[in-house]
Amino acid sequence: MKFGFIRLAMAAMCLLALLSVGSFAQDKEHDKEHDKDKRTDRAAKDIKDEAKQAEKAARVFREIMNTPDKGIPQGVLERAECIAVFPSVLKAGFIVGGRGGSGVASCRTPTGWSAPVFLNLGGGSIGLQIGAQSTDFVLLFTNRSGIDSLLSSKFELGGETSVAAGPVGREAGASTDLKLNAQILSYSRSRGLFAGLELKGVVIQPDKSDMRAVYGEGVTAKEILQEKRMEAPAAVRVFPTTLSQFSRSSEH
Repeated sequence: MKFGFIRLAMAAMCLLALLSVGSFAQDKEHDKEHDKDKRTDRAAKDIKDEAKQAEKAARVFREIMNTPDKGIPQGVLERAECIAVFPSVLKAGFIVGGRGGSGVASCRTPTGWSAPVFLNLGGGSIGLQIGAQSTDFVLLFTNRSGIDSLLSSKFELGGETSVAAGPVGREAGASTDLKLNAQILSYSRSRGLFAGLELKGVVIQPDKSDMRAVYGEGVTAKEILQEKRMEAPAAVRVFPTTLSQFSRSSEH
């Protein structure tokens, strides 16, 4: 009788221990999920500015392409391997510090448009090409040399990289083929007027702060656009998603 009671007591203690371990494991798993949710919320807050930048760039491109008679010809767009959009560039930015604006770029891949990279636009001469109002700039990278410049740490339009004013409208005209020989086609939009603009003397380089906030330390434009084929965080996915609405992947 005594030994039976002892065995029963030991069994009860083992059961309590198992229940306690199970409860601890559940609590630990819950804490992990909670921490993950906190990290996700914190990450979303940390890239709030970059998300706004991606949304503004997407909106500019969408507005331009929704006016086909005055926008980028579809045939020209289909030849672009990468697209960069710099929304709301202000002349005052070049006067103070030489940095005129920020932008977003994406390149075609076999599965769609790549995760976006974040760029800075600067250079002394560009200020002369901008009026008092804000100006949107769109750049189409049409060949391998143009893409290589985008993947570099810094490049100048019209310097080592050839640039031409992009054709506009449904019928681009006879000059289109000549312009497409340029590595980059550039456009501007100010006060509702969209036109090709030979944007020279402009320096473009990755925005390291934005890139670090979105992708982590040490990630380069080349890794994002070509090598690693990284997935875009949901907060900035609007830009490549918008590009895909107007132009297909590289397998077309």
